[in-house]
Amino acid sequence: MWYAIISEDVDNSLPLRKGARPDHLARLNRLKDEGRLLLAGPHPAVDSEDPGEAGFSGSLVVAEFPSLEDARAWADADPYVSAGVYASVVVKPFKAVLP
Repeated sequence: MWYAIISEDVDNSLPLRKGARPDHLARLNRLKDEGRLLLAGPHPAVDSEDPGEAGFSGSLVVAEFPSLEDARAWADADPYVSAGVYASVVVKPFKAVLP
């Protein structure tokens, strides 16, 4: 089943993000290589493709896992969590309808 992992950043998270980004992206690329990643990306803190120093306010990952517990475990092990980037993370089932 698909699961949405919705994360909200702490204030001024950009330096923390930069430090943990390579490991964070490596995990996402593994999901992609396994055919389990529907989409992933950050939420810019301002209305711009490139928010610059404004940084990001959170992230969204939609990926396939065997269970909600597996999705939560994967989210809890994210390098952004251990680096202190996220203030909160919500994991919930997701049903892809369109396109």
